[in-house]
Amino acid sequence: MTAGAGRRARWAGRGCALGLLLLSPVCAEYLTGYDTTTGDPVELASGLLFFVPLYGAPALLIREAARRYGVRWPGVLALAAAFGIVQAGVVDQSLFSDSYRDIPYWQDMYLPTLIAPIGVSAYNALTFVGGHTIWSFSAPIALVEAAAAPETARRPWLRWPGLVLTALAYAAAAAVILSDHLRTETDHASPAQLAGALALAGLLAGFAFTRGRRPRPQARPGRVPPPLAVAAAALAVALGVQFAPSTWPGVALAVTLLAGAAAVVPMAARRPGWGRRHVAALAAGALLANAVIGFLAVPLGDVDPVAKLAHNAVLGAGALALAAWTLRRGRSETAPVPPAPPPR
Repeated sequence: MTAGAGRRARWAGRGCALGLLLLSPVCAEYLTGYDTTTGDPVELASGLLFFVPLYGAPALLIREAARRYGVRWPGVLALAAAFGIVQAGVVDQSLFSDSYRDIPYWQDMYLPTLIAPIGVSAYNALTFVGGHTIWSFSAPIALVEAAAAPETARRPWLRWPGLVLTALAYAAAAAVILSDHLRTETDHASPAQLAGALALAGLLAGFAFTRGRRPRPQARPGRVPPPLAVAAAALAVALGVQFAPSTWPGVALAVTLLAGAAAVVPMAARRPGWGRRHVAALAAGALLANAVIGFLAVPLGDVDPVAKLAHNAVLGAGALALAAWTLRRGRSETAPVPPAPPPR
């Protein structure tokens, strides 16, 4: 690689890293428009100063670890789930709270599927950890990689100083959230709950760097559906999970849908013709599901209905445009390509 090509590759990687830093918090917090900042452009823009390190930094760290150490998508999802557990179980401790932020409908979410011995609502666990895994981290990673040139998507985007700064930014944002929770909330996680959350996150990270690095299974004959069909199926599954009620039958429905997707997608991915466009299609379907949910969500606080509708319309249109662009830009790869070595 010539010096000029190397500089272009580094700048392309930095641009992708910035895109992921911004897209992750938008997917995690803004797309559904549930908070008091909904429809307020100034508040939304200033909120990124905090949400970028809180959501974008973990997404970028997950992606960089995967590309540096050859972690495939099962491992990426495991790392995303590990960060989701840390986020909900340790940082803001919403996973173990029975009265979080005085949210009026919290008890309706928490009580019907409460597992009293461990103080965890099964519905909340599925919603929070699953939400972080899919929407905060995995979908943004897939979409930004699909938007990148193939050679850029396969390479690390940051060098070690950038990785250290990203990790420090996340640690600082997490410390602020934890400090605020301990100061303003009365329901805190117990030492046993914290230890359990950290242990589970550690097991998921261990899986990611062991079985998550296994070579791609040998291809099997068969046809793969077109990317648009994959996106439609992902949209249907994601909406089913999102609309599942906060009851045990609802949890069973959501788990069944996710388990079905977890069984079908790896089989399809082993067939020739499955490539980056199909991965982007899965992420696009999930992204659009949150955009749809946004029109139905009731924001916290006193939010002007017109501002809310404008918020959902603008972000929904942006999600649709991003999905269409990544599906057109992503190029199918019929054979796995080993990750490029990290830059020194």
